[in-house]
Amino acid sequence: MSTTLTPILTKFWDAPQSWTLQTYEQNEGYDALKKALGMSQEALVNMTKDSGLRGRGGAGFPTGMKWGFLPKPDGGPRYLVVNADESEPGTCKDIPLMMAAPHFLIEGVAITSFAIGCNHAFIYLRGEVVHVYRRLLRAVEEAYAAGHLGKNIHGSGYDLDVTVHAGAGAYICGEETALLDSLEGRRGQPRLKPPFPAVAGLYARPTVVNNVESIASVPPILLHGSEWFKDMGTEKSTGFGIFSLSGHVTRPGQYEAPMGITLRELVDMAGGIRGGHELKFWTPGGSSTPIFTAEHWDVPLDFESVAAAGSMLGTRALQIFDETVSVVRAVSRWIDFYAHESCGKCTPCREGTFWLKQIMTRLEHGQGTQDDIDKLVDICDNILGRSFCALGDGATSPVTSAVQYFREEFEAGMHTPWWEMFPPERSVLFDTKESVSA
Repeated sequence: MSTTLTPILTKFWDAPQSWTLQTYEQNEGYDALKKALGMSQEALVNMTKDSGLRGRGGAGFPTGMKWGFLPKPDGGPRYLVVNADESEPGTCKDIPLMMAAPHFLIEGVAITSFAIGCNHAFIYLRGEVVHVYRRLLRAVEEAYAAGHLGKNIHGSGYDLDVTVHAGAGAYICGEETALLDSLEGRRGQPRLKPPFPAVAGLYARPTVVNNVESIASVPPILLHGSEWFKDMGTEKSTGFGIFSLSGHVTRPGQYEAPMGITLRELVDMAGGIRGGHELKFWTPGGSSTPIFTAEHWDVPLDFESVAAAGSMLGTRALQIFDETVSVVRAVSRWIDFYAHESCGKCTPCREGTFWLKQIMTRLEHGQGTQDDIDKLVDICDNILGRSFCALGDGATSPVTSAVQYFREEFEAGMHTPWWEMFPPERSVLFDTKESVSA
């Protein structure tokens, strides 16, 4: 595997005003849209299928296949909804992409909308990121003024309106059907499927829901061809992706690389693990994926290889932890998040995350009981596959994998608080015991 980065979506992030239409047009901006408007809808869908592009939001579902699920036109509206509700702990790719180069997304929205016969597209953004919301609104404004959106785009007879919608900051709204309910003005809770959004989505009409990075990848694929895209990555996980490195690496940040690159290669490019320390555990796809350890340094970061090794590629949020970190403490913080963000619609997730939180808190404070570890695993077994959506499943992943790899730390939690095993002066994450246990 080559250790060369592939700056495509990140190519001009360091330009003085990378987010402007002017900068984007200097880098082949909207050339793909003009090309798309001269193609048939069927050709655009087939091109996306041929490229092998898979959803970059975590599930890895083939993007072109999702577009192809829409029923035949019946004269009524159909919608494209972009899932920009990036909320997974550790995930940091869509937000910087929209900040640094929002026109990639907007051009992708225009091409995708044309391909599926949509005349009104929505970008659903996480509400707290007001700075990104303003930048997206300004970029949409620029695109309208330049004729890339609106009526009769570039004389093609095609009309498209784009609405940027700010949510209220609920993690559950990253689940596509909860997002649609929120977009319609209801409480964000997952819907029963079927019907799937492709048949009855936004306003009960055929809807495609795609992730920001998935849609932003469409213009480069159209411009350079599906074979160009397939030349990067692996056979079943084609193309490039933005890998977010955070935690105990020398140079954390976004690294755009071919799918199938390994953590070892990425960390080498990031300057290695911070000085004087070594890798203890890491997440390949955010906090909702089973953790990996130092023995997984060389697992290719593609959908199949990561799954074969026992985890999920997810959003490629690589959170790196060295030996100064208590795995019990880290997992406990993630469980606090999942318990807080559970929408409460289904019993396994609502009650299960609550009890996971109680037990994890006991263990991190050295107050665990003999039965706690087995009880943790048992609760996870009762959540996994039984919750209404994937939030419950995701909450179990760090717990069961941490017990699998670091059971001795959980056992120590029956009598020793985490800060005695990992004194704060050894860790850059925490300053004092009081600041953590307050």
